[in-house]
Amino acid sequence: MPIYMDRHDVPDSVTSETLAQIHQEDLKIEHKFGCRGFTYWFDNERKTAFCLIEAPNKGALKKMHAEAHGDIPNSIIEVDGAIVESFLGRISDPEKAQNTELNIIDDPAFRVIMLIETSNYLNRIEANQFSVFTQKFHNSVSKTLKQFKGRIVRQDNNSYLVSFKSVTNAVLCALKVQSNFKYITPKFDLPNRKLKIGLGSGIPVTDKDNIFEDAINLATHMCEVVKDQIVISSEVKSLYENENRNSFINKEHIRTLKPSEEKFLTHLMKFVEKIWNDHTFNVNDFSKALGYSKSQVYRKLISLTGKSANNFIKEFRLHRALNLLHQQKGNISEIAFETGFNSPAYFSKCFFNKYGILPSKYIQQHIK
Repeated sequence: MPIYMDRHDVPDSVTSETLAQIHQEDLKIEHKFGCRGFTYWFDNERKTAFCLIEAPNKGALKKMHAEAHGDIPNSIIEVDGAIVESFLGRISDPEKAQNTELNIIDDPAFRVIMLIETSNYLNRIEANQFSVFTQKFHNSVSKTLKQFKGRIVRQDNNSYLVSFKSVTNAVLCALKVQSNFKYITPKFDLPNRKLKIGLGSGIPVTDKDNIFEDAINLATHMCEVVKDQIVISSEVKSLYENENRNSFINKEHIRTLKPSEEKFLTHLMKFVEKIWNDHTFNVNDFSKALGYSKSQVYRKLISLTGKSANNFIKEFRLHRALNLLHQQKGNISEIAFETGFNSPAYFSKCFFNKYGILPSKYIQQHIK
């Protein structure tokens, strides 16, 4: 049976004790609707509550809430229990305090989401040296995440998706990962070994289909698109400074996006995801789709990415092509056309100019 997480935007008058009573009302009648309540989270500051419930469908969940207390969820998404636990640390009620009738939970579901990426597809070193770097990198990151209480949601050879309860821990962790990275990277490989970190924040259920989708998307875009090494959202900056009595973020080490930049970045990537592999795309389409003049688009792109519109689209396509080559999703010609290049020859030229190696040579050296 599927598991759902719902969001309730509650009035200011609602307290953690009120939520505990409401939760008990759900549990009394859940069997009538074939549901089973696991737990909930309550954020008194933001006045949001999130319930984790096994149910036959969303309709049964709504009916249960309606009969129990009349508070219908603002939004419901289907989730994976293991993923929920990775983000939030639990999928059942915390242990009840002694000598209390109700299990009062005052535990916000708001999280800071970090994406860490290092380039690993284009190493110029021998396999044994590469494995040594990889081992050092993962050992260093894992140790640092543990130190700052980061929960790993997902990881692969070159990236980590991490959840933090504390904004301060998330920011300090990013700085520590950055500091450690230069000590484990071979000096001769510095041009090819990059580290990018993006920090966003948010709640698990919005109007999107997936858990923490808005926060993950923003962290991903900041990590993969913005030119600076560590990039954080304006909300993360504000929360950090509030937690630390207005101790300011060091602009030399961390770039904070303004709300207007976040808005532009979100619109930009939403548009790019639709058109990136269309070979008929013209950079003039940027200004039409985004609602800015050509000069505005140019200035905003240069500020965020350091690239013009043409170069931004070309490098976005090359990055996708690199992934497809690495995953062996087709031959060079197929991947060239699939990623929006007019010819395999032009694709190979652009690939070489960007990565210093021909696609054919890359396949020989790196695909086994």
